[in-house]
Amino acid sequence: MAKKAPRRTAQRILEAALDLFNRFGEPNVSTTLVASELSISPGNLYYHYPAKDELINRLFEGYASELNELLHASEGVNDVEDAWFFMHSLFELIWRYRFLYRDLNDLLSKNRHLETQFQVVLKNKSRAIQTLLAGLSRAGHLGIEAPEVDTLAQSMVVVLTYWLSYEYVRNPREALEPAHAQGALLRGAHHTLHLLAPYLAPEQRRHLLTLSNAYSGEDHSATV
Repeated sequence: MAKKAPRRTAQRILEAALDLFNRFGEPNVSTTLVASELSISPGNLYYHYPAKDELINRLFEGYASELNELLHASEGVNDVEDAWFFMHSLFELIWRYRFLYRDLNDLLSKNRHLETQFQVVLKNKSRAIQTLLAGLSRAGHLGIEAPEVDTLAQSMVVVLTYWLSYEYVRNPREALEPAHAQGALLRGAHHTLHLLAPYLAPEQRRHLLTLSNAYSGEDHSATV
């Protein structure tokens, strides 16, 4: 069996930086620490990424590319079950790049590129959620007046964007550790989709409850 080609140093640096940023928060990780994690010299790292912002921007570009591809899946959402898996997939992606969301305000205040590009991310998320709502409406599963669509979409984007920050505030020492990922993602998907509940047809509303109970093991009957 042929050996796999070794990963290029530039890619290894990105992977190490993402892991460290996610574990400790971007403000707490220096490029020297990233180099040490890989047992390479700081000069070797600077050859590929002359500044820390370049590392961050490359990681953001990877996230944005994956996000845009995933958001297209909103076009195939026709019922609550489709919406559940779409939302959970979004939260899984956010989790893989959680440092962006954990340190979002700090990053935006220091990095002009992220400041402008994250506004694009929010617009793309909102557009995808509106597409999701339109699909549910066409299928007869959602009853909502046109003027309310934008407000509902924006509210869902707010929860989607700041859910991990909420988890972190609730439990700063453990919330963003890998062992807690599944619970955080399930709660995020549940609470984001719960915003649909007042507009859902009764059968779809019951199905949302069933999905929430099945995947989280919790009783949400009082809230859905």
